[in-house]
Amino acid sequence: MVFGSGMALVDRFARYVDELTKVIGHAGREGPLRDYCSGLLATEGRRSVEPMAAVTKPAHVSAQHQKLLHFIANATWSDEQVLAKVRELVVPSMTRRGPVEAWIIDDTSFPKKGEHSVGVHHQYCGQLGKQANCQVAVTLSIANHHASLPIAYQLYLPRAWSDDAGRRQEAHIPHAVRFKTKPQIALEQISAALKAGVAPGAVLMDASYGTNSALRQAIAGLGLFYVAAIISSVKVRPAREDEPRQPRVSVKTLALSLPKSAWRTITWREGTNMKLQSRFARIRVRAAPIPGETRFAEETLLVEWPEDEAAPTKFWLANVERNMSFRGLVDLAKLRWRIERDYQDLKQEIGLGHYEGRGWRGFHHHATLSIAAYGFLICERQNIPPSAAAAIEKSALPGGYRPRGAPDPTAAPRPQLDRHNPSPARRRDRSEPATMPMLRTSMAKETTTKFMTQ
Repeated sequence: MVFGSGMALVDRFARYVDELTKVIGHAGREGPLRDYCSGLLATEGRRSVEPMAAVTKPAHVSAQHQKLLHFIANATWSDEQVLAKVRELVVPSMTRRGPVEAWIIDDTSFPKKGEHSVGVHHQYCGQLGKQANCQVAVTLSIANHHASLPIAYQLYLPRAWSDDAGRRQEAHIPHAVRFKTKPQIALEQISAALKAGVAPGAVLMDASYGTNSALRQAIAGLGLFYVAAIISSVKVRPAREDEPRQPRVSVKTLALSLPKSAWRTITWREGTNMKLQSRFARIRVRAAPIPGETRFAEETLLVEWPEDEAAPTKFWLANVERNMSFRGLVDLAKLRWRIERDYQDLKQEIGLGHYEGRGWRGFHHHATLSIAAYGFLICERQNIPPSAAAAIEKSALPGGYRPRGAPDPTAAPRPQLDRHNPSPARRRDRSEPATMPMLRTSMAKETTTKFMTQ
């Protein structure tokens, strides 16, 4: 079903990209910027530079390929300025039905077979759920219950790269970039967002960040609230006025000791087919990472223990207001699901992980424009019912076109199936792929391909 005018969508997209051109530098970059964003949204399958060149300039694929490649890999425009402009354009649509409620810090990984792409290292790969050669990028997103948007994105550079002068030169890594841990990168992103005047929200993070007590303290020192997932072995002391010196125990041990009356079944939102609910308990504690530790302020320990589980499954430490409702605290902790949806859509529908270059600048430029294209779709979702669709026309591919290195479709027993990067069956903290993609191809006309927004 087609909702609204395709030309109206074309006009909105053109106006959106025109705003981005204001921070891209000289006028010669406006065309490549527009074509790259169009290619990310309209190209089927893999969104690397050559297939996007074929979609955006089918009569001049080679020249367009070189133009886009130079623009993304070598041009010196600012990722920070473009992301700031994207935020400026998208936030009004995001907050139409409610303000920013959360800042979400996380990271996302990209498996790589070779070792020459910038930042590739044998490390934990969340997408695969194991140690593997991959790149990892740290992100900061703003979110509410209706939408979320990444506003900062930086590649994590392992010491094997940061301390290797030859590798740095080959990948054109800026001199100012030095080794930083992922929590350090996340904290810098948060500080920069505060300095830029981004509407504040409670900082949400998974256990790989939340277990870091120094990060939690630094976030609190910036005047922000947080709800931080932690691992079950984190040590705390119950905060009781009548017994100020409580023994130091793990959060799991403390949760198991709570009486039955401490647990409540709470529904936090409507899922696709049913209400999402589970059993939770909360208790005031002080973190005690080492014996005798007394410098930590009181926090709320939130614990989830589903009825069908033998033991508690999830734990959070939060420094939110003590009078926050129980359901409100659970709802805020669970809002981190938005980042999972961001990564899913950015990878599957925009091609965030499809960049094939090896350099620092190209890696970040591609991610920035992927987020820009995603931002346009966020704006469109606010105007289009979830069941409706809208379309943008694009040029048809030249007959018989196939990108270099792509398999011959005639050699495949089922050429209509996507042969690129099947989603792994198991991922760390990642939701199952959506049954209906956000972008689809219309086969109504042989000479016209359309992309669909849901």
